[in-house]
Amino acid sequence: MKYGICNETFGDWDLNRALQFAAEAGYQGWEVAPFMLTDDIRSYGDAQRRAYRDAVHAAGMEVIGLHWLLAKTEGFHLTSTDPRIHLETVEYFRDLIRLCADIDGEVMVLGSPQQRNVPEGESMVDATAAATVVLQDISPTLEECGVKIALEPLGPQEGNFLNTAAEARELIELVGSDHVGLHLDVKAMSSEADPIPDIIHDNADVMLHFHANDPNLLGPGMGDVDFRPIFQALMDAKYDRYVSVEVFDYSPGVERIVRESMDNMRAAQN
Repeated sequence: MKYGICNETFGDWDLNRALQFAAEAGYQGWEVAPFMLTDDIRSYGDAQRRAYRDAVHAAGMEVIGLHWLLAKTEGFHLTSTDPRIHLETVEYFRDLIRLCADIDGEVMVLGSPQQRNVPEGESMVDATAAATVVLQDISPTLEECGVKIALEPLGPQEGNFLNTAAEARELIELVGSDHVGLHLDVKAMSSEADPIPDIIHDNADVMLHFHANDPNLLGPGMGDVDFRPIFQALMDAKYDRYVSVEVFDYSPGVERIVRESMDNMRAAQN
């Protein structure tokens, strides 16, 4: 497996400085939150996309893809039954897919709980149907661009849609596209009844990406979660994609988070 880190970890650091620091710490992949690039991806031009991609490559890293797909946007919603919102959401996802391909990314992690929670007055059945159609509508663009989208289960403290890996898997099967798979996140899986290694084993066949973090919002090994059985489960599953560090509490400082997360992931495999 390979190690990645999310670009928002570095806040307002200069891009080249952040890439160099991540590469020196041992990370091979760079995961991109679109809001870190621009306030409007539709005005983020070809030259800017090439320059960003080239900067990542020059640091000896590769772009993993995108996450936080709908964060800090307005008017888009995965589970809305409103026809106008549906169309606008589909078009925005298509724009994100093209952006991902343009910067050489291969996977898009669909979390964004605020933009997928079941709207008030709408049933779970209708919300699931709406999400299914959105994902089916964007599947041709995913195929055209060589990009895959990974559905991210998030615990009930985050929202009310796709709270478990099993629920995400059901939606994947409804969509029926080889370009739609599963993303697993340690913080989120910590809220499930089943042990994390079991969730990994049960879903290895559809898993496209993996986030390493802790329920305390810090990096892997910076909380109470034991990562040794987690990495053992990933190795047992012959997982050879990215394990990407995603944190939400930056108070320890960028340098400590980046270095300690890497050290802890390596130690968990010894």
